[in-house]
Amino acid sequence: MQIDETILRNAMKRWTTGVTVVTSIDKGIMHGMTVSSFTSVSVTPPVVCISVNQLARTHQMIENSGVFGVSILEESQGALSDCFAGRIPEEGDRFSGVETFKLETGAPLLTGGIAFFDCKVINKLKFGNNTVFFGAVVAVQHEETHNPLLYSNRSYQSLQK
Repeated sequence: MQIDETILRNAMKRWTTGVTVVTSIDKGIMHGMTVSSFTSVSVTPPVVCISVNQLARTHQMIENSGVFGVSILEESQGALSDCFAGRIPEEGDRFSGVETFKLETGAPLLTGGIAFFDCKVINKLKFGNNTVFFGAVVAVQHEETHNPLLYSNRSYQSLQK
């Protein structure tokens, strides 16, 4: 059965997710992109996965370096999500004015987020126009006091307090 791409996209936009920025560094150059396809695969051993379009610059950097970082954004970071979602083109410097820090691998993580995963690629699966990268989590940090930025039906949302 053939599924119409527009119908699939309209159905998927009903799925509420947290918002992450996936980053990498290769030959001293940083790049990143907003990614909603992120999940925990295993706690023991600690493994997460992300799905990245094969045409994205971030994809090539992860392929080359074998590392990636995931920053889960805080509810006030919608503008930062937009920046990494393409408001600044692939060849632009999305990190201009953005404060970052590093843990183990050197992949940049975005200051102000609520959780951070520093990962080394341990496996990958190409499927369609994306690659699912499996990353061993080599370092992790999190904040206790803030709420995540949520995305649902093409807009940002917040948790009710």
